[in-house]
Amino acid sequence: MIKSRNKLRLHRKRRIRAKVFGTTKRPRMSVFRSLKRMEVQVIDDLKGNTLVFGDTKSAKAKNNIEGARILGKLIAKKCLEIKIKEAVFDRSGYKYHGKVKALAEGAREVGIKF
Repeated sequence: MIKSRNKLRLHRKRRIRAKVFGTTKRPRMSVFRSLKRMEVQVIDDLKGNTLVFGDTKSAKAKNNIEGARILGKLIAKKCLEIKIKEAVFDRSGYKYHGKVKALAEGAREVGIKF
């Protein structure tokens, strides 16, 4: 039986989430990628709250590598406004390549440490 690409990604996501956990001082930066946009949430897993949210639409960026870098910078600026300097990067089963990598590098450029 052949599994779909998304089912394989969700399996990887569960495996990653078993190890990655966000705290109040070091929240989890979770990435979601679709064909139309890219979304990022900064989540405190202890309280179950989303601290910061952003997507390519709110960043007025395209859904490409440059747009992902812009989104990473926007999220990092929002995090620094609420005094978050470190985060745990949750790639949600996607390869650390292309848009996901550009998002992480954009956040690092502004000052977020993973």
